[in-house]
Amino acid sequence: MGTVGTRTDEVAGERRQLINIAYRLLGSVTEAEDAVQDAYARWYGLPRSRQEEILSPGAWLTTVTSRICLDVLGSARARREHYVGAWLPEPVPDRTEWDHAGGADPTGPADPADQIVLDESVAMAFLVVLESMTPAERVAFVLHDVFRYPFAEIADVLDRSPAACKQLAASARRRVSVAPAPVAATGQAEVVRQIKEAWETKNIAALVGLLNPVAVMTADGGGMVGTVLRPVEGGARIAQYMVTIADKAPGLELLERSVNGVPGLVARRAGVVVTVASFDVSDGRVTRIWAVRNPEKLRPWAREG
Repeated sequence: MGTVGTRTDEVAGERRQLINIAYRLLGSVTEAEDAVQDAYARWYGLPRSRQEEILSPGAWLTTVTSRICLDVLGSARARREHYVGAWLPEPVPDRTEWDHAGGADPTGPADPADQIVLDESVAMAFLVVLESMTPAERVAFVLHDVFRYPFAEIADVLDRSPAACKQLAASARRRVSVAPAPVAATGQAEVVRQIKEAWETKNIAALVGLLNPVAVMTADGGGMVGTVLRPVEGGARIAQYMVTIADKAPGLELLERSVNGVPGLVARRAGVVVTVASFDVSDGRVTRIWAVRNPEKLRPWAREG
């Protein structure tokens, strides 16, 4: 019985790692949770004799979860053709900020978003680059470059040779290499703070000065809330758009919060989070803004206090 109990604990203990892998593969907390739940259901659906034959339950669960994610990525491309407007990854909060604000309920149900380790591999800029990869490239790159799985194991996931998986990761790496290097959090925090102040005071000139002239803002409303369906290009146009939003939404409250581990802004109205904005900063100016407004993607932020 002791062996069975130890193995059960071992299997249950893999959940955090699996959630982290699945989120980076899918860019969605909800889909990541579904994928991990499916993998566990398959594990517990195995006969006891088959479970005992598996030397490493963790490796088995990782392989199955990754294969499920691969299938989801393949179907997601078709689904997103019918998505209203731009599709952006689901933003993840830093729960420690909210605990400090008194908004989180420690007695409430566990949230899979709380399991996600916030590092460079979940920054919105990085996740957007991952979206440009083929499903196989993304799986090979995330498993090898982020989680350090050997290509021999990745080959089992993708049903390809280790050499082919190595090529996929190299191709994915080239996409990442053309992305700008991340700015130190302290530097980004100051720019985001200035954006917040200029936005609150509706200071168009200040906003234009903080935005790169060729900056791009992409918003994701999923057809569920009003927002621009196409990216807004140019610092001046973005600044005007931001002020227009402020005019149309009196009582909008802006909060400086970590978004996927990077300084960002959260907009609340009547105590409800309505927008989570991520920023890419270069040379002291904002080059990209990703604004997620789809309510279904803001569920992990519902406990904001």
